[in-house]
Amino acid sequence: MRFLSLLTAAGLTLGSMASAQQCGGSFANFVQGLKSEAIARGHAPATVNSFFASARQDQAVLKADRQQGVFQKDFTEFARHLISANRLNTGRAKAQSYDRLFDRIEATYGVDRGVLLAFWAFETDFGGFQGNINTLNALVTLSHDCRRPELFRPQVFAALKLYERGDFSPTKTTGAWAGEIGMVQMLPQDIIDNGVDGDGDGHVSLKTSAADALMSGGKMLAHLGWRKGEPWLQEVTLPSNMNWAETGLRTTKPASAWAAQGVRPRHGQLATNLPASILLPQGRGGPAFISYPNFRVFFEWNQSFTYVLTAAYFANRLQGAPVFDAGNPDPGLSSAQMKELQSKLAQRGYDVGKIDGILGAGTRAAVQDVQQKLGLPADAWPTRALLNRL
Repeated sequence: MRFLSLLTAAGLTLGSMASAQQCGGSFANFVQGLKSEAIARGHAPATVNSFFASARQDQAVLKADRQQGVFQKDFTEFARHLISANRLNTGRAKAQSYDRLFDRIEATYGVDRGVLLAFWAFETDFGGFQGNINTLNALVTLSHDCRRPELFRPQVFAALKLYERGDFSPTKTTGAWAGEIGMVQMLPQDIIDNGVDGDGDGHVSLKTSAADALMSGGKMLAHLGWRKGEPWLQEVTLPSNMNWAETGLRTTKPASAWAAQGVRPRHGQLATNLPASILLPQGRGGPAFISYPNFRVFFEWNQSFTYVLTAAYFANRLQGAPVFDAGNPDPGLSSAQMKELQSKLAQRGYDVGKIDGILGAGTRAAVQDVQQKLGLPADAWPTRALLNRL
């Protein structure tokens, strides 16, 4: 599940060509339009023709795009699925073998090694599975598709710039279905903006050089707002009289205020000088965490709450934190039940986005609000009891 900086890509300037509106129609004509725009941007016609010569529409990319974002598992199940003993052991071994590199990254960009190791593990299994989709075809296909062209069209021209540098091959560069490249899965524009030649060979090679990939990832996170020397996530225990309506990312207060309410860390100490939120991925009966400002940077890498929380927790495990207490949460809803709940919430005027059976941010917020109105513990965890009440 790779979405490195699609959120960042959405903010790119598209230029005076109003390119976000150009999509669909004949694929051949669409590619010709890309070529004309590239030449208008100042690229040499011969270079443009060479770059686009092999461009083809890829139906497998469209199929993957339609199916992406399906996180049906709850946090505990998802974390146990992604964080295997092998991944933990490999991550710790990588931390030792690349110790000097991580020291360099931490000194230069302030990003902790556990964070980069977690993304390196989840994105490509430490570089072992980087994707075999032709990157140019993926980007052109998704640009032609009218669902999200504003995200992908700028990446085509960024790939052209990399081609001119000698760091991209239209026929040989491969990666994920959404156009991300390399060990930590970066989009072409992100490589241009944040790519680092970590091994000093004159090129940014995210597919073959761990130094390039990890240094680039560190720079990327720093660019996105990572705060040096600060934590991102910590497991906590909560008082029995907790105001559940204050939990979730929508509520932030100083960690010292949470401590005054009886929130306690399971290990270490709270960063009482930092703003923080209380996260209950499976409601008041499940695991509990306190998140700090750096946690929100994870969402620039991937926009799924479950994925982000799992990555942040894994980063802690790689740096010595214990296994979280799974607690005894109320059973969650099945996909069909979640769709039924979303439909009922939408009928009440809540914006839950697509009725897809996924517990996303919109659904969580709606659940917490309606729990309050019904006099239920407002922990944002949908249960069969809530569904029955609706």
